[in-house]
Amino acid sequence: MSEAVLTAWEAVRRVERRTLDALFASDPERATRLSGRIAWGEGDAGHGTAGGLLCDWSKTHLDDALLAAFERLAEACGFASRRAALLDGERVNVTENRAATHIAQRGIGAAADVEEAEALRERMRLLVEAVHGGALGEVRHLIHIGIGGSALGPALAIGALTTDGALVNTHVVSNIDGLALERAFGACDPATTLIAVASKTFTTIETMTNARSALRWLEESGVADPYGRVIALTADPDKAVAFGVDETRVLPFPASVGGRYSLWSSIGFPVALAAGWEAFTALLAGARAVDEHFRDTEGRANLPLRAAFADQYYTRVRGCQTRAVFAYDERLALFPAYLQQLEMESNGKGVTFDQQPVDGPTAPVTWGGLGTDAQHAVFQLLHQGTQLAPVDFIAAVAPGDALDPAHHRILLQNCLAQGAALMAGAKGEDPARAYPGDRPSATILCDDIDAATLGALIAFHEHRTFCNAVLMQINPFDQFGVELGKRIATAMDKGGGEPLDAGTRMLLEAAGLD
Repeated sequence: MSEAVLTAWEAVRRVERRTLDALFASDPERATRLSGRIAWGEGDAGHGTAGGLLCDWSKTHLDDALLAAFERLAEACGFASRRAALLDGERVNVTENRAATHIAQRGIGAAADVEEAEALRERMRLLVEAVHGGALGEVRHLIHIGIGGSALGPALAIGALTTDGALVNTHVVSNIDGLALERAFGACDPATTLIAVASKTFTTIETMTNARSALRWLEESGVADPYGRVIALTADPDKAVAFGVDETRVLPFPASVGGRYSLWSSIGFPVALAAGWEAFTALLAGARAVDEHFRDTEGRANLPLRAAFADQYYTRVRGCQTRAVFAYDERLALFPAYLQQLEMESNGKGVTFDQQPVDGPTAPVTWGGLGTDAQHAVFQLLHQGTQLAPVDFIAAVAPGDALDPAHHRILLQNCLAQGAALMAGAKGEDPARAYPGDRPSATILCDDIDAATLGALIAFHEHRTFCNAVLMQINPFDQFGVELGKRIATAMDKGGGEPLDAGTRMLLEAAGLD
């Protein structure tokens, strides 16, 4: 790190620590000043509806002194120029020498990147509408095969947006465990099933092994032209065609769109097929509303940057090794898992963008679950455990069900009560019944969980992840850490590679793989 960055970090660490109770007592306007809203109007988010996110960081230990110190840190880290480089399509992924153009998929970026995204999206729209129109025959099922972001993103979006039923019943399969694929087979009629194969390189071993098994299933089930039932979603169209997919059913996306940022590209095909094209475009529009806020807003008023200030404070100043995320909405059941990959694959690095050792911790372990289930499982540790873990709560004002309003009222009351309890704590009859309090949380309150809101939520966390990376001086767009174990597994299959340790050799023998 440069001297300016080191000096700025020292200034952050010198800010006086105050309790949450003291912060609220000294500032009657704290809740208003430490919260902010990102909204979109009827013309912005599709479906003719307006919406927004209320982001409340008042129950964190951020105050004016800390925010000012973090603003100076962001300036020392070159935040403005790095944000501009990202948005302008410059080569921000320095280890792979390319841009990160996922934001261009939503209409913001270099003109050439945006134009390419629009053309590829139009190609996808035509195929989606052809399927819905019956051009490929009756299609009632889709088995979407991918792994990592190419599976997590579609699974999250489909789960959130098709609670009232899907236009095409979609089953997302990522695990190489054959049981996952067999379950999808059991739920589908092969005569009315399409297979989507999502792989950036079209060489990912888990995805391609599952794809070949799906083709065998179609063939053995009497489908005359199995390859004619395959849609390829890839950054390498030539490999998809060589695999046997007709070029009219190949939906490309740019190599500069990383897997965990790829939902906005043709990887979103299963979302558009299951939820409809309007839902997919609303997903993009909601994300773009956050993009515009991120692009146009400076300092602490920039809500993803403010979230990163809190993240860095708890990780680097308070030594927190984890961050918990709890979604109080069944539609967001997969959101904590989605954030695990986004945040830990992006920022779980050991070197800076200029290849120097990182001076301090990087990404904390992201974990979480679904409220209110988690309250009866892990909240014991949050309230009375010895580890300090900042918590994010995510909830929606509008219910996702049509049952007695008591369901949603109790859900929201529990969500809001948890944040209040973490902060306030309570004295007990004895130590076992005492709550220390002064434990931080943030809350994102959505107007509803519709397509635009989901897009906004994901984009918010993408930008938050980028802001954290800038403050830590690391590259969030590569992921070399996932490769070593895969190389060893591939070498095992081929009977070669580096000599293995005695423990691994014993396990190979016990598993019958020697």
